[in-house]
Parts: sequence; C-alpha cells; structure tokens
Amino acid sequence: MGGCKMFENLTVYEDRYQELNKMMMDPEVQSDSKLLQKTAIEHAEIEPIVKKYREYVKVSQDLRDNKSMFDEKIDDEMRELIKEEIKKDEETLEKIEDELKILLIPKDENDDKNVIVEIRGGAGGDEAALFAGVLLRQYIHYADNNGWKSELLSSNENGIGGYKEAILLIQGKGAFSRLKYESGVHRVQRVPETESSGRIHTSTATVIVMPEIDDVEVEIDPNDVRVDVFRSSGNGGQSVNTTDSAVRLTHEPTGIVVSCQDEKSQLKNKDKAFKILKTKLYDLERQKQEDAVSQEKKSQIGSGDRSERIRTYNYPQGRVTDHRINYTSHRIDDINNGDLNDLIDALTAADQAAKIENMQ
Repeated sequence: MGGCKMFENLTVYEDRYQELNKMMMDPEVQSDSKLLQKTAIEHAEIEPIVKKYREYVKVSQDLRDNKSMFDEKIDDEMRELIKEEIKKDEETLEKIEDELKILLIPKDENDDKNVIVEIRGGAGGDEAALFAGVLLRQYIHYADNNGWKSELLSSNENGIGGYKEAILLIQGKGAFSRLKYESGVHRVQRVPETESSGRIHTSTATVIVMPEIDDVEVEIDPNDVRVDVFRSSGNGGQSVNTTDSAVRLTHEPTGIVVSCQDEKSQLKNKDKAFKILKTKLYDLERQKQEDAVSQEKKSQIGSGDRSERIRTYNYPQGRVTDHRINYTSHRIDDINNGDLNDLIDALTAADQAAKIENMQ
C-alpha cells in the first residue's frame, strides 16, 4: 500500500464537502444565484473524491479488523476464510488507491473548453499542404463523431485540395481535454499522386491545439493592434471579392499576425480574427507558465514542445505510430476518418501515469 501517505490528508475534502452541503441548504446562498452556482460546481467537483475516499476508509477498516481476527486463536477453517477476506480487501484497496490517484490529479482548468486547432503545412511543399488537408478533415470527422460542432475560422488553400494553413473551431464539452495531445509535428510517409516513379515521400504538418477563451479572460488594448483591410484572394492569388472584406490584425507587442478572409463581411472577418488573436495571446501566456514548470514535474505528454515530431502516418504500411508512447495502430483509414478515441485514450492514460508518478 505504497500510496497510503498520499491519502492521509483527504479528510480536508470530507470537511469541505460537508461545509458545501450546508451552504447549498442555506437560504442566503440559495437566494444568490451566482454563489449557489459556484458552490454547486465545487460540490460536484469534489464529490467523486469524497465518495471514493469513504470507500477507501471502509475497506481499510475491514482489512484492519480481519487482520486482528487472524491473529486471534481460531480454527483452521475460519483462518482460511479470513485469509481469503484479507486477500480480497487488499486487492480492493489497491484498486481504490489507483482510482483515487487519478481523481487527485490536478484538473486542467481548460479541459472543458472548446478548442481552436491551427494546422499548417510544413516541409514537403504541395504534399505537406495536402496532408494538412487530411488532418483538417480528420479533426472535423472526430468532432462529428462526438456530436460536436466545427467551424472553419480561417483557411489558405493551395488550389489542389491542400491547405497552407487552416484554423478550425471545435465546440463541445471536454473538447480540449481530448484534443490537447494533438499539438506537435505530424509526419506523413506516402507516394504522392504527382509522383510517377512510385517513390515514397516524407512530409510534415504542424498542429497547435489551443483552448478557446472567453472575452473576459484576455483584454486587448486597441492601441496595440494594427488593423489592415484588403481584398480576399483565392487560389493562385486571384481576387474573389470586389470589396475590402479581408482583415489582417497585427498585435504589435508580440508580433502575432492573424488574417481572416473566408467571410464576405468585413465585420465577420474582424470578429473571427479577434477571436483567434485572443486565443493565441492566452495560449502564449499558458505556454510561458508551462515552460516555467521544472522539467521534473512536467508531464511527458502534455501540450509540451510543439516542434517535437509526435506522430507518423505511414500509408504504404497502413500504420499510424505515436512516438511519445510507442503506440502503433494499423487502422490508418479509420483514424483519418476521425476514429481517434483509442489513440487519445492511450495518450490520456500515459499522461495520467506520468502525473501520478510526479505526485508521489
């Protein structure tokens, strides 16, 4: 029972839970809708820990009682029965400890948020842009499979079905908790349609997953942003709009540039561009905080180093390999069609294991 020390202080959760129960019955709290909502959210967050801790306390007591009986003068038949009970209690306690460890992992405050996914073609020219298009459709399918809504906020197509850059908004509860492990460099190995000799090419695309943020979370000084308007251009640079409806924002302090031209309305493009800019500024701050965390405590999988090659899609072998956890699947078509759950479950489990190790 190596984890017992970890659970000695869990009475604080029990005490707080009782306190929250009383607060929720208090007429003063009930008459203040904001306070009641805040109390109810905290109550719901700690309830699973309290229930699991109560199980832990009960089984620990049963184990102590059975061990003390085992030491008493009893006949062989009873001794065998108690021995079985002790074995069962120890196994149950180990299972509860594992479940408690997962419940005690500090929750990422962004886990329940919508996400903005930025996909860029990397090394490999047109083939990299085509692969970026494959990844874009993969995440749209994944959103559909989960009953989530997806919306293309901004895109820059290359004219042959690929994307130099695409920015996708996915709206759904828990979207960030599932997709946050997708940030990094994705590599593709396949024979391009344009390759007559059948030679396998290697190309890359970069994915960045950011939590969508509420307006109140990031304030932008209008004096810090230069707004330029221009005419939307289609593939090959031809003008697709006769009015200056496209918008480019330049955030002077950070140098972040965001362009939106997908909408016919300048106002809509501007709104989308500011949504992306705010998300990027929030993400920049979040990255700084993560980088400040010491290497020992940093999760091995998180959103980590975005220049790291995280996954290879090998089409001749029908194989997808995630290099962070040595996970390989031979269901490349299913994965491209948005069936990412097994892969994301494996990444989540590995991330939890790394965090539990850091908690010990």
